Amino acid sequence: MSMKKTMLGGLAITILLACFGIATLVPNAMAATQPETIEDVLRAMQGERRAVTRENQEREDRFRREQATQESELNRLRREVTAAEEEASRLENLRAQLDRELEELRATLSERQGEFGELFGVARAAAADLNENLADSLISTQLTDRGEALSRMAQSGSLPTIEELEYLWFTMLQEASEQGKVIRYEAPVIRGDNQSVNETVVRIGPFTAFTERGFLIPRDGTLRYLVRQPGGGGVRAARDVFNFDGSGVTRGMIDPSLGALLGMVVETPNLQERIAQGRGIGYAIIIVAAFGILLALFRWLMLSITAMRVRAQMKSSTPSKGNPLGRIMLAYEENRTEDLETLQMRLDDAVLRELPRLESGLNIVKVLAAIAPLMGLLGTVIGMIVTFQAITLFGTGDPKLMAGGISQALVTTVLGLIAAIPLLLLHAFASGTARRLGQVLEQQSISLVAEPDTDPR
Repeated sequence: MSMKKTMLGGLAITILLACFGIATLVPNAMAATQPETIEDVLRAMQGERRAVTRENQEREDRFRREQATQESELNRLRREVTAAEEEASRLENLRAQLDRELEELRATLSERQGEFGELFGVARAAAADLNENLADSLISTQLTDRGEALSRMAQSGSLPTIEELEYLWFTMLQEASEQGKVIRYEAPVIRGDNQSVNETVVRIGPFTAFTERGFLIPRDGTLRYLVRQPGGGGVRAARDVFNFDGSGVTRGMIDPSLGALLGMVVETPNLQERIAQGRGIGYAIIIVAAFGILLALFRWLMLSITAMRVRAQMKSSTPSKGNPLGRIMLAYEENRTEDLETLQMRLDDAVLRELPRLESGLNIVKVLAAIAPLMGLLGTVIGMIVTFQAITLFGTGDPKLMAGGISQALVTTVLGLIAAIPLLLLHAFASGTARRLGQVLEQQSISLVAEPDTDPR
């Protein structure tokens, strides 16, 4: 009895474990139908096993079908690769064959051309040169669209036709003919604000083109005003030619370099730019020079006026306080009762009081005349320091990197000399006038003492 209970207990445990495993594998099915007996559990296990077996079989069938499909696709790709390789080999052989035929045709063409090949080569070279010249020609701004046919002829690998050779010959003759003409025509002109407007242009051969406003230069087949017009009456001469009515003769200005000289006008700095190259030292020299010249001119003018008044006083016996000689004569009148030695001392004292007034400001002009070249030398030294620093940093490969320091060195030297020369001349003239006035005053004072009863004239 106990053994039977034991077997029943083991069987119950086994059934429970089996139920737990089935519940783990198929939780949804067990959740839907709970087995009540061992037979239900067995049927559920058998049904699940059949379902799993059926699903596995379906997977195996699907895998076999996909494998067969992939093998078929792989075989198709292999066939296509083989066909592509065969086509590539065929095309390579065809290219080699065509290259050989092309070389044979070229050899045949060269043989049949003979001397004509060299002739046509010269024609193509002439077309290329002429097309290059026309691109920068002033005449092309009037006669446009001449270079397209020449460009095709120069780049063509075939023999030029009769029409192309005739066009080349005609274009050469046309260019030569237009070089000797003065033509007035309408053309688009680019102004300083980059706006293109149609204006009346006068062209003198291939050399110069201008309007009433100034000279033009060709850029990419279009006329453009110079950024800076030439000075020295150049624009006025261009205006005279522009407004010339054809009667008589008028003077004009041309650029024999076909625009190179006019282009250099833009690069050449004007006076203001030259002064700016001197930087702070240059402006300081200009201030010193302006102040010294104004002071020297003022003192020279005042001395000249004083000399005129002294000459007028020499002709008059009535002393005036408005000139040095008149003040000396007043001193003589006040002390004429003194003895001769005292009178002489009084007049010498009056002359000495007048001399500083005559020489006032002249020493400042002299000092400024000496300072100006020293300031120029200082600017030169600073400019050379800047130049050597540029050489140290960038080397001597690009001269433009050193141009700033060299310009400062040279411009300040020039400004210093330009300031010193007029200052020295004005100081010499003014000091000479003051010295002559001093001599006149001393002579007149001696005359007053030597001839007290005579007219000071």
